[in-house]
Amino acid sequence: MQLWVGLGNPGANHALNRHNVGFMAVDAIAEVHGFDPWKKQFQGWSATGRVGTERLLLLKPATYMNESGRSIGEARHFYKLEAADITVFHDELDLDPGRVKVKVGGGAAGHNGLRSTEAHVGNGFRRVRLGIGHPGHKDRVLGHVLGNYAKAEIDSLAAMLGAVAAEAPLLASAHDVRFMNEVARRMAD
Repeated sequence: MQLWVGLGNPGANHALNRHNVGFMAVDAIAEVHGFDPWKKQFQGWSATGRVGTERLLLLKPATYMNESGRSIGEARHFYKLEAADITVFHDELDLDPGRVKVKVGGGAAGHNGLRSTEAHVGNGFRRVRLGIGHPGHKDRVLGHVLGNYAKAEIDSLAAMLGAVAAEAPLLASAHDVRFMNEVARRMAD
């Protein structure tokens, strides 16, 4: 069993925020791979299914971004998972929009959802960093992150989410570099 978590904030008013791209990614994976319907569980919403040959639990914490780790920790303890069994999809300021990078461990870089996750599961989880770009000045970061995607960005957002969902079997089977390469190839087409 692997636990794949999308970070975001609950509620319709946050649905299209850049900060919610993690929620969007796991929604796309659930849809493309025919997961069971979402249900309330682990202080959030979960869905079970398979990606390739791997059994997965997708999770969208309903604890708000800053407390995401509570929900993730509860699911981790229930399934007796190690940090290495957990993949977290999150927004990344330091990557251009549409860029996707994968890494294990690292710092939180000011991301409160990652900080909370680290507090509850340690640092050894895999991160799928979904680029949202930097607004140019630190004073504009909060508005950028909590702002909605612009209409002009929706097509490229949909392409990125589609590529992540389509190539998820590579991620599930721990082919992280191939996953990144195939997502980048799809984005270039």
